[in-house]
Amino acid sequence: MTDQAVDITATCHCGAVSLTATLPHGLSTAGRCTCSFCARRQAAAVTATTASLKITKGADNLSLYTWGTGTAQHYFCKTCGIYTHHQRRIDPSQCGINLGCIQGAKPWEHDPVPWSDGINHPSDR
Repeated sequence: MTDQAVDITATCHCGAVSLTATLPHGLSTAGRCTCSFCARRQAAAVTATTASLKITKGADNLSLYTWGTGTAQHYFCKTCGIYTHHQRRIDPSQCGINLGCIQGAKPWEHDPVPWSDGINHPSDR
């Protein structure tokens, strides 16, 4: 895995949603979270800068799911249901991009993917 910045394109399964973003540390940030939502979703995400995220196709086809503080915002394609990205709760200047949606990425090559402790999130204290 490389730790160099990389520009990526990501798409949902059906192709209705496409986005671009910059990953400041490439794919080396692949991780999962143990919060009640992410533990169920199970998708590994990589870190992008929120300022770099651009929805290039299908913004109107994205569905938003949020709860609790409303800071974490999870986006899904309304057609195929694939989680594409989310606004991070711990640092809103970052967003998570679904590793499986990134063109050319091979999520299985990143196993084991580390877990972060979302159950004991600092915003919940």
